[in-house]
Amino acid sequence: MSRDYRNLFDLTGRVAIVTGGLGILGRTFCEALAAFGAHVVVADLDGEGARHFAREISEMSGMTCEGWGCDVASEDSVEALVDRTLEHFGSIDVLHNNAASKSDDLAAFFAPAEGYSLAEWRKIMAVNLDGVFLVSRAVGRRMIEQGRGGSIIHTGSIYGHLGADPRIYQDSEYFGLAINTPPVYAASKAGVAGLARYLATLWAEHGIRVNTLVPGGVQSGQNREFVDRYSQRVPLGRMGNADDLVGALIYLASDASRYVTGQNLYVDGGLSAW
Repeated sequence: MSRDYRNLFDLTGRVAIVTGGLGILGRTFCEALAAFGAHVVVADLDGEGARHFAREISEMSGMTCEGWGCDVASEDSVEALVDRTLEHFGSIDVLHNNAASKSDDLAAFFAPAEGYSLAEWRKIMAVNLDGVFLVSRAVGRRMIEQGRGGSIIHTGSIYGHLGADPRIYQDSEYFGLAINTPPVYAASKAGVAGLARYLATLWAEHGIRVNTLVPGGVQSGQNREFVDRYSQRVPLGRMGNADDLVGALIYLASDASRYVTGQNLYVDGGLSAW
């Protein structure tokens, strides 16, 4: 009898942590992991919101999901999250480093590169890159101790690999504010991909796989001018949405990608193929 290859994508009984679990993509990622059988820890700065959302996922999926507050830029907060996960579930099988910051000051975040604030740069890097390192370090150490491998996934961006096209930002806005791709965002996401490749080769002997999920532009509050210009740059002719990324996430989290590590998996409608 032939194998049922659908089982390769089964996450039943596995424990997954998703940082930035209440974000634009995070909610969909948490729901998808639970739908495929994982117990999910929704980690977010908003601890109360994370707890409420985790209860919703538990009711929908029948899996045990917990929501806890975590500041990924804080070593103590990260270690507390990982310890609490192990105390509650006994193991960690999947980590999705999804937390990223657009800052609490969007005007500073979208400031021109020529005058970009070093303080703003460091604030964003503390979450987007330092946070990925801190959570990966804490979880990776526990995965090594467990001795059964695991999957670590970073959320990257096409702008960690490609230059931004300034022409698509003419008359473009995000919730009414003029936007661009900030230099700190591009640099932090390039760093995320580099860290994934490094950890992939470092931890391969322990059966720990580390990959980067690389989304293209996701529609999430941009005005019509931006959406139209961006879509014209994409071979498939549109911006992405969170659901477009689910298949790639489950692939990287599951045994379907058991021989895949150190890779950048682009989900960008073909933009990077031009």
